[in-house]
Order: sequence, then C-alpha cells, then structure tokens
Amino acid sequence: MIKKILLGLVAVIVVILIVAATRPADFRVERSLVIAAPPAALFAQVNDHHKFAAWNPFLKMDPNVKNIYSGPDAGVGAVCSWDGNSNIGAGSSTIIESKPSELVRMRMDWKRPMEGVATVDFTFKPQGDQTIVTWAMYGKNNFLGKLMSLFMSCDKMCGPPFEQGLADLGKIVTAK
Repeated sequence: MIKKILLGLVAVIVVILIVAATRPADFRVERSLVIAAPPAALFAQVNDHHKFAAWNPFLKMDPNVKNIYSGPDAGVGAVCSWDGNSNIGAGSSTIIESKPSELVRMRMDWKRPMEGVATVDFTFKPQGDQTIVTWAMYGKNNFLGKLMSLFMSCDKMCGPPFEQGLADLGKIVTAK
C-alpha cells in the first residue's frame, strides 16, 4: 500500500516537472494609465531613482527598506539597490536606456528571495494634454521560474502594484 502511494506521489511530481518544463520561458506584465501631465514631467519622476522612490509601490511594502543610490543622480547608469523584508527582498535597478519624454528602461536584478533578471520599461505617449504612461516588466523564466509560475501568477503579483504606482505617480505630478 505504501509502495503504491509513493509511486503515485513520484508520478505526480514527474508530471508537475514535465508541465513546468514545457511552459513558455517569456513573461510580461504591463499596465498603462492616462495621466493629465506632459511627458517631460512624468519622465523626470521615473528617470531619477530618488524621485521614483516616492511613488514606488514595492518600497511601500517595507517601511524599513534600505536603499543605496550609486552612479549619476538620473539617467543611464543611475542605480538603486535595495535590501528589505521578505515582501520585497533584495536587488538592484539600473537605468540602461533613457530617452527624454519617451522611455526609461531599467535592468532589474533580484538577489533575494529568488535570483532573477528582468527588464522594466516606462514609456510616455502624448495624447493631447495628457500622457499614456505604460509600466512593463518582461524577461525569461529559468526552470525554477517556470515551476513557480504553475502556482503563482507574475501578472497577479505585479499588476496591482503597477496600477497603484501609476496612480501615485499621477497624484505626485498633477499636485505640482
């Protein structure tokens, strides 16, 4: 009887591993919001990690997070490293591309709770006297990431904070 239970358990584990291996490696989370502000004002908030910290929803998950800034204050080469609780872990964000009023692209490197790399884009598209701001994160999952995606949705984990962050960005920029 125990032998049958163990064989059944092994079979379930093998099936889960096979399903995980066949999952797509690519992932993408994206949210957009129309904000009543010019692209330049929004760009300035994203292109500077010090300003980004004021509306970054992930940093609000840990009031004791420790941020370390290095490189230039803004633009390509600016880095923000963080070390926080289990909700946000530890890692760094480096601006790797910056096109005024159009795009800020960052490389995200996570160290904890899991190691990983992703790209984050903020794009700014003028629409009359407003701007469509899009926050997107994308990359490739390794096998562990594929396995975790069977039980956790990156879109459900990151999408709502992206929406909150964009809303807070809008509040900060329109209040000025």
